[in-house]
Amino acid sequence: MKTTFKVSSPGPVKTFMNRRLPEEAAPVGYAALIQTFDLRVPVPRMLSAISARHRKYMRDCWRILTPRHMPEPSLRGQLTFALKYEGLDLALLKRLFLETGPKPLLQMVRETPAGNYARRLWFLYEWLLSEQLDLSDSQSKGGAYVPVIDPDLQYCVSGKTSTRHRVRNNLPGSKKFCPLVFRTELLESYHRADLHARAKKVIGDVPEDILTRAAAFLLVDDSRASFAIEREQAPQSRIQRWGQAIGESGRMSLSLEELLRLHQIVIGDFRFVKKGLREEGGFIGQHDRSSGNPLPVHISASPEDLASLMNGLIIFDSESAPDLDPVVAASVLSFGFVYIHPFEDGNGRIHRLLMHHELTRRGFNPPGLPFPVSAAILERIQEYRSTLESYSTRLLPMIDWEPTTKGNIKVLNDTADFYRYFDATKHTEFLYMCVEQTIETILPREVAFLQYYDRFRKGLSEIVEMPSSKIDLLHRFLQQNGGRLSKRAKTGEFAALTEDEAEKIESLYESCFETSN
Repeated sequence: MKTTFKVSSPGPVKTFMNRRLPEEAAPVGYAALIQTFDLRVPVPRMLSAISARHRKYMRDCWRILTPRHMPEPSLRGQLTFALKYEGLDLALLKRLFLETGPKPLLQMVRETPAGNYARRLWFLYEWLLSEQLDLSDSQSKGGAYVPVIDPDLQYCVSGKTSTRHRVRNNLPGSKKFCPLVFRTELLESYHRADLHARAKKVIGDVPEDILTRAAAFLLVDDSRASFAIEREQAPQSRIQRWGQAIGESGRMSLSLEELLRLHQIVIGDFRFVKKGLREEGGFIGQHDRSSGNPLPVHISASPEDLASLMNGLIIFDSESAPDLDPVVAASVLSFGFVYIHPFEDGNGRIHRLLMHHELTRRGFNPPGLPFPVSAAILERIQEYRSTLESYSTRLLPMIDWEPTTKGNIKVLNDTADFYRYFDATKHTEFLYMCVEQTIETILPREVAFLQYYDRFRKGLSEIVEMPSSKIDLLHRFLQQNGGRLSKRAKTGEFAALTEDEAEKIESLYESCFETSN
């Protein structure tokens, strides 16, 4: 344990923890705390530094501030700066409190019992460590109630008051699971755009039968896309079964039993996959060709932590999610699940279904019409993988592990907090982009296709009579051959058509679908 609590900036540098600064500047706040106390935590997505110039800006992973923002070189100074400008990093704060012990927190509160930052830190110490400081409830009397999390910096819930600390606990989760999302310009612009209202407008004048058919097609397409993201060629029966599960998402409360039910649906055959929560380590990556040792790009939560983490995730869904922006809640829930990776297989597909679960439960998408988020993700697959890696690459260096004889991994250090508390900002921005894409592109495209197809069927009935299965086949031939019937079609399945009928059909197809091409 450190015996001194003098925490000064490392001084002006050009790089810090392998991150290049946009200019020479002195890292402060969380960066100074990480260096002083040698904290083994995923480095925050954004760090702060003080420049010699009087210009504030944000670039890459840095928040550059001016000399007048330089905090005093003490634990109190750096913590106050962090809470004021950098928001909460719960995993980092917990490791810091374990390192410093209670003494500096006791001193802060006793010196400034009405201080906003002292009371917030007092609450966070006791909340994170489940350890009560040697302070009486009356220590904080006289100050107005302050929010634990700054609502101008990070998304929060309305919360409950703590009379002991005179704070309002507006953290969006429990100590078992509480990822946080920063308010960025992009997220605020999406919030102002009111995508929920835009979705309703897109389908406002569409006949109900068209919407019903669109929903059926979208469910199958989204299921197929979810398997494709995993690079898996699933049979049509599995695709349809998972599409049905997507269509039912949001109807049931989330529970471990419900997640196990979904796991049963997505896997089906458990002869080579363990049913239920993992009992061994897990990772995503490859194996070394010569040694067979794991080469992980992401390491899953330790099996002994799964029960607590899943309980925290379920509590978040029932207690915090309803008080958050629906897309923020869907992002935290789904990406939190996939980082935990509780099952041996099927985690990615359940992760994406949880997006549907939260958006549907909150009524964000039009009734009966699912947002095909997996289809949007598939079209942004590289961005999706970069989003997943945005935290995994910062998490991986913090995990000590060794290979097992089965080609798996065994985690050697305590990593549970890294899955309870992470920054889900990039994940939420990505999910909002996908939601916008479904509203602006995918939904209108599917609805328009069905309207054009109905027009094609009606026009075709005036040329020639044929059953629905033949019409579908005819349409596929035309679609695959640029609106023209191939020689194979004319001499094979549709040899009965006259030349005049074939020309009329091709002309009809062009007039019906030219708008969609």
